[in-house]
Amino acid sequence: MSDKGFFFKQFEPKSISPFDKLFDIFKELIVHVSGDFDEAIAWLRELDKEYELTDENYTVDDFVAELQERGYIRPVVDGDGVPGMGITAKTERQIRQTALKRIFGDLNKSGAGNHKTKSSGDGDEPTGETRSYVFGDGLDKISLTESIKKAQINHGVGDFQLSEEDLVVEDSRFNAQMSTVLMIDISHSMILYGEDRITPAKKVAMALAELITTRYPKDSLDILVFGNDAWRISIQEIPYLKVGPFHTNTVAGLQLAMDLLRKRRNSNKQIFMITDGKPSCVKERDGTYYMNSNGLDPYVTERCYTQAAQARKLGIPITTFMIARDPYLQQFVDTFTEANQGKAFYTGLKGLGEMIFKDYENNRKKRRK
Repeated sequence: MSDKGFFFKQFEPKSISPFDKLFDIFKELIVHVSGDFDEAIAWLRELDKEYELTDENYTVDDFVAELQERGYIRPVVDGDGVPGMGITAKTERQIRQTALKRIFGDLNKSGAGNHKTKSSGDGDEPTGETRSYVFGDGLDKISLTESIKKAQINHGVGDFQLSEEDLVVEDSRFNAQMSTVLMIDISHSMILYGEDRITPAKKVAMALAELITTRYPKDSLDILVFGNDAWRISIQEIPYLKVGPFHTNTVAGLQLAMDLLRKRRNSNKQIFMITDGKPSCVKERDGTYYMNSNGLDPYVTERCYTQAAQARKLGIPITTFMIARDPYLQQFVDTFTEANQGKAFYTGLKGLGEMIFKDYENNRKKRRK
């Protein structure tokens, strides 16, 4: 009888090509520098000097040439007429996929409309249970095997007959569609105090966009940014987002978010807001701006509470992801959340993506008739 036990051998790391190693770093850098190719490559060269990422057989110049050869970059001309290089739509997609894998895990593409509701009936996804047939059930939902079994129990096997009372259908749950607006704060405070808050927010936005377009293709996602004003951006614009010298007009962001959701026909709607939690600006009816960066201005906060209550009347819950720790700002978010009857998460930047993913998955509401 041979001895049993464990056999240990030296760890052999997974082989990775020089291009793939540099490409992973490049994708991180290009988001950090808001799509500036030259700056990203400059950073890559500095990292190469410090950590010896390349050798004489494969240099950063070789990497740049391969980026263009593979269609990840292309020649562009900036607004001043200066020629250079810029990333392509192929690279933007790669960045979103990487963000999805790193933040939400490697999710496989699945069918449309996967937000399960608590109501069962003539829905989309089988529950694994059966029930008696009722008028209006689709014929494709009838379980032939279970129906025959029930008929044999009811009438015996000698003189087989199948009546409506014997029919059994496979129960299912509605797969409700969800319309989401993601609000991203791009006020100056998102980069204050030496903390880069906008880059993690961009990564979360890209991951959420990739999640919805691949896993939930019938869901909708609108992304907007808010500083002094609020405006909608496309998914393709996310990597290029920059924090401006803006105040925080949370009211404008909420108004635009509700306007976008009013146009969506399905009843399952929600707003996600990533912010450091300090509203400091509102736009008056005459087009002027009222601004106050000193603490929390009651005039500004009351306008925010009014918008939160308005969203509640429209049946739109707001989930606030608060990425600052100041107690007085948390108090504002608490009051804001109470006015909306929504949710708030006080999270550091590291856990931001995981929290948004879990909340998106858990927001499976009962379909309104």
